[in-house]
Amino acid sequence: MINLTKQDVKDCFTMRDAIEADKEALAHYSKGQAIVPLRTNIDIATRHGQALFMPGYVEGEKDALGIKIVSVYPDNVQKGLPSVPATMIVMNPETGMVSGMIDGTYLTQLRTGAVQGAATELLSRPDAKIGALIGTGGQAECQLEAMLTVRDLEEVRIFDLDFSRASAFAEEMALKFGVRMVPVETSEACVTDADIITSVTTSKRPTFEARHIKRGAHINGVGAYTKDMCEIPKEIIKDADVVIFDTTDGVMQEAGDFIQPLEEGFVNENQYNGELGQLINGEIKGRQLEDEITIFKTVGSAVLDVVTASKILEAYQKKSKN
Repeated sequence: MINLTKQDVKDCFTMRDAIEADKEALAHYSKGQAIVPLRTNIDIATRHGQALFMPGYVEGEKDALGIKIVSVYPDNVQKGLPSVPATMIVMNPETGMVSGMIDGTYLTQLRTGAVQGAATELLSRPDAKIGALIGTGGQAECQLEAMLTVRDLEEVRIFDLDFSRASAFAEEMALKFGVRMVPVETSEACVTDADIITSVTTSKRPTFEARHIKRGAHINGVGAYTKDMCEIPKEIIKDADVVIFDTTDGVMQEAGDFIQPLEEGFVNENQYNGELGQLINGEIKGRQLEDEITIFKTVGSAVLDVVTASKILEAYQKKSKN
C-alpha cells in the first residue's frame, strides 16, 4: 500500500492536473455516474471532537473508489497536533482492496482550488487581468494558484480582516508566483474593477458589496459551507447572468448565501442555472457575453476527492516506474 505525503503529491501532480481531474469528476456526477452518500459524522463528545467519513464511487473510463476521513479536534492544538487532520483512502474498484493513502488536508486544498480553477476557466472572461482574493487561510494559496493557472493575471489584490496577515501572504505569494500581489485594507479596494473575485472565508455576512462589482466580472464563492454562513451578497446573486454550482444538492443543503435569498423570496430557483458538470457536458450554457456577471459556488463533494486521489495515485505509480 502506498502512503503519499503532501510533498509526494506536489512532486507528481500539478494544479492543471487537478483542474482536469475535477472537471472529469463533475462531468460524471452530473451524468448520474457517481454514488456519493451523505457524510457520516460521529460526535466524540468526551474528547470534544468529531470524526467525519466521506465515501464515494465514480463510474467512468477508469472507476474511482475511496473514502476521506476528516477529524475535527480543536484541543489537538494544545498537543502540538493538527486540529483538523485528514486522510484519503484510495481503494481498487475492481477488488475493494485499499491501494493507497494520501494526505487528506492537502488533497482537500488542491481539489478545492482546482474546482474553482475549472469554473474560472469556463466562466470568466479570457482576457481577465485583475484578480481579487478575499481570505488568507489554509485554502488561500491553492485558490490563488488555480486562478493563476487558468488566467494570465497581471495583478491580484489580497484582502483579509487582518491586514498584516494579508501583507505577509501577498509578499510570500509574489515571490512564489512572480505576479504582482497587492494587499488592501478594505474589501471595496479588493473587488473594485476586478475581473475575477474569489472569496474563501467562513464569514456569516457578505465579504463584499454588490455595488462594487463591475459588469463582466466572475465571482467564486468557496468558503461558506453551512446554512448560517454567507460570503456572496444576495444582490449580486440576483443581478448575475449565470449562477452555477459544483453540485446542486450540496449547495442547496449547505450554502447559506444561496439558501437564504431563496427562502426569503429575494431570488427564485430559475436564477440558479445548474451544475458545472452540466456545463462541461454541454447541457447548459455559461457566459455568452463579455459584460455578463457569472457566479460559481462550491461546497465540495467526495466525488472530487475520489477522482483526484485516484489520479494522484496513478501519477505517482507512473513516475515511480520511470
